[in-house]
Amino acid sequence: MQAIPLVATTRGYPDSGTPIENVHWGSVAVVDTRGRLLWSAGDPGYPTFTRSALKPFQALPFILADGPARFGFTQAEVALLCASHSGEAIHLDGVRSILDKIGCEPGHLECGCAAPLHYEFTGEKPPPDATWTLLHHNCSGKHAGFLAWCRLHGIPHANYVDRGHPLQQAIRATLADTVGLPPGRMPAGIDGCSAPNYALPLSSLAHLYARLAHGSADPQLGGAMGILSEAMTARPDMVSGLERTDLHYMNAGGGDWVAKVGADAVQAIGVRSAGIGIAIKIADGNSRALHPAVVAVLDQLGLLDGARRAALERYRQPAIKNARGTVAGDIRPLFTLKREA
Repeated sequence: MQAIPLVATTRGYPDSGTPIENVHWGSVAVVDTRGRLLWSAGDPGYPTFTRSALKPFQALPFILADGPARFGFTQAEVALLCASHSGEAIHLDGVRSILDKIGCEPGHLECGCAAPLHYEFTGEKPPPDATWTLLHHNCSGKHAGFLAWCRLHGIPHANYVDRGHPLQQAIRATLADTVGLPPGRMPAGIDGCSAPNYALPLSSLAHLYARLAHGSADPQLGGAMGILSEAMTARPDMVSGLERTDLHYMNAGGGDWVAKVGADAVQAIGVRSAGIGIAIKIADGNSRALHPAVVAVLDQLGLLDGARRAALERYRQPAIKNARGTVAGDIRPLFTLKREA
């Protein structure tokens, strides 16, 4: 199987139609909590680097060791372990609180320094004298959790992003056990924050999110999955930020949907009430094509009532505007899900 055309961009004048300019190929997998493929488009087994969609499962070793209780983490701080946050004040304060509780400093973070995502997504301009720190990186919450695991186990935290570090070995082993794949079938790569990341079949990523949404009812990791999913759905503002897609998806889901985006056009969503997980990958990594595809999947699965459809309307078929604000075209889905079971 192979990827198929999922999304097109158009360009034209209103009186002359909207010819297709670009086509973005990709794949979709929808599975149940047992891992059975229910719906698909393209190649549901497409090997996909999970990128930031992996974050809840990178936190699993710390959760399984009762780390949040041991250090007194709040639910908001647990959500930050799974976050691609926007570097807003609440995020920076949350990461500082985690570091204080585990006896670490911001300088111990190995995620690198990056401009906060807040400005990109809100359209606000940063102050002319703004400077950024390691805390502003969208992965600083995840990395604070990495440091917490090291502190919990009394293991030196220097070079904790190296593949051979005990932390990363624990993450890889826990992930392999959770997805039921040999570690050799999870190709490794270096993520944007320097931590190891893994490629999984798209259907396996969907299965992880079906189980995450299932929470404490998961037969293998119920307690840990419950802690993670409850934190993410209770505090989606900590997982993402203002005007971010994961915040909008989880708010639209009203506690029923757990969502996490990943770089290069990856999206995973678990829906507790339907007992399903959804994973979507745009093959060329074009992020503007991703969210019209996501909304089309949610709609075709019958998950959008009037209120949810209105909440996500901005992503359904967004207009393409030029520098003067003139509508030049749009971004539209092309696919229909295929029922598998």
